[in-house]
Amino acid sequence: QVLLVESGGGLVQAGGSLRLSCAASGRTFSTYGMGWFRQAPGKARAFVAGLSRSGGRTYYIDSVRGRFTISRDNAKNTVYLQMNSMTPEDTAVYYCAARLAERWYEGASVNYWGQGTQVTVSS
Repeated sequence: QVLLVESGGGLVQAGGSLRLSCAASGRTFSTYGMGWFRQAPGKARAFVAGLSRSGGRTYYIDSVRGRFTISRDNAKNTVYLQMNSMTPEDTAVYYCAARLAERWYEGASVNYWGQGTQVTVSS
């Protein structure tokens, strides 16, 4: 069992930055690939970024590549999502996810979800 707790959401102006954190419980954090999903109002939850178990490989959707950076600190059982140059289209509830696999892709199965944190970008 892995418990994921997100933090760092909030309100930011367009062009601004936020950093989300996801703290994981348990001693098996390094065995999970970690990712971030988001759900905008009226839309389905969708993959945003993912990171391999070792942290050596990253995966991003096209709309955030170059603006968002996912990273992990296995010593702290924490994964981060640094979001820069944000736009109103980034407004969503952001969810942390853990997956017992190396790769991430749209539609990948997830073993554990966090509760979500709201991110709102004003224009």
